[in-house]
Amino acid sequence: MTSLLDHLKECGAVKFGDFTLASGKQSRYYIDIKKAIAIPKILKLIATEIAKTIKTRSIDADYIGCVALGGVPIAVAVSLETDLPLIIIRKEAKEYGTKGQIIGDFIKNSRVLMVEDVATTGGSVMKAIKLLQDECLLIRNVIVVVDRDEGAQEVLANEGVELTPLVRVGDILGMPL
Repeated sequence: MTSLLDHLKECGAVKFGDFTLASGKQSRYYIDIKKAIAIPKILKLIATEIAKTIKTRSIDADYIGCVALGGVPIAVAVSLETDLPLIIIRKEAKEYGTKGQIIGDFIKNSRVLMVEDVATTGGSVMKAIKLLQDECLLIRNVIVVVDRDEGAQEVLANEGVELTPLVRVGDILGMPL
């Protein structure tokens, strides 16, 4: 069976060049999970791996949460795999309709497992976590497809949130960073 790591490499999700990341950092490589999750068998594998991680780590969750846009396909696939309902966080509140930033109904004091495509500094997911905490939701875990090992784990740990990667960037690049 082909591993997730192999699939990420084979589908061209790893790119080399000069890139600016969402964090504003410059990088000589880019992990394009969106390319990988556009392939159904890879998206299914990611969902299966996250569901396994939930079980093996005994993560208690009432909802699967994510930040739009990159996390949405992953969260939907995990929701289908686990039967847990979704909470999607927009990066910004919309200017029309209900003007909400959180999509999905929830019960206060429930537990939300956040899923992410790639973690670098942890800034995007931390903003979403704070927004959910303001709504009286509990977030203790984030599962990310790829951790770039550039500080996200420490940032989240400082807030009492555990980051669990399916793959570390050193595994993809073939060396620790």
